[in-house]
Amino acid sequence: MPALPTLSGKEVVQIFKSFGWIVARQRASHIVMTKEGEIATLSVPNHKEIAKGTLRSLIHSAGLTVDEFSAAK
Repeated sequence: MPALPTLSGKEVVQIFKSFGWIVARQRASHIVMTKEGEIATLSVPNHKEIAKGTLRSLIHSAGLTVDEFSAAK
């Protein structure tokens, strides 16, 4: 498996925005993102560092590969 970068919640949100995801709302420490035509929503924790497993799950839910996500960084 490709290595994942260490990113904060705000950095992850910016990368997903580049793929067309928009911030729908924020409640407490989680930012919920949606995308037109997608059933799934992404709940990005607004932490200083996102856990690797959480980040990998978000990437998968967004329909991206780790390589695509890392290239957008």
